[in-house]
Amino acid sequence: MMRGGAALLLLGLGGWGAAGAQEVLEGGGPASQASYAPASLDHPGRELFERNCAACHGAGPGDDGAPMLPGTAALERKYRGQVPAALELRGGLGAEVIAVFVRGGSGTMPSFRKSELSDAQVHEIAAYLEASAAAHLARD
Repeated sequence: MMRGGAALLLLGLGGWGAAGAQEVLEGGGPASQASYAPASLDHPGRELFERNCAACHGAGPGDDGAPMLPGTAALERKYRGQVPAALELRGGLGAEVIAVFVRGGSGTMPSFRKSELSDAQVHEIAAYLEASAAAHLARD
């Protein structure tokens, strides 16, 4: 399992409810892809997110048959539908906020050295999350 997926575990900013998050999923059904982002969203941070974060925070069920991946499930429990559990559906997750958790870790989330995920890459992930959330809002 990739360590980077845990790096964004406790980021809880945004304003969509769980119902709104479910509505933006392709086909309106359960998530089954590695990403919530529309296929047309070409962003340099997307690959970084998918490689470092999606193992825990991507869409779809876990390999163990759980309905959500661990990071997404933890955010769903923590915020009880007040914000989207999937990071790709949230706006407002600035690079500074993400960097706090990426660099310092939190709970089961490990910290990451700059040699593992550079500051520039953290900024790209934050920009991707913002673009992904905006793309979903535009589709509604």
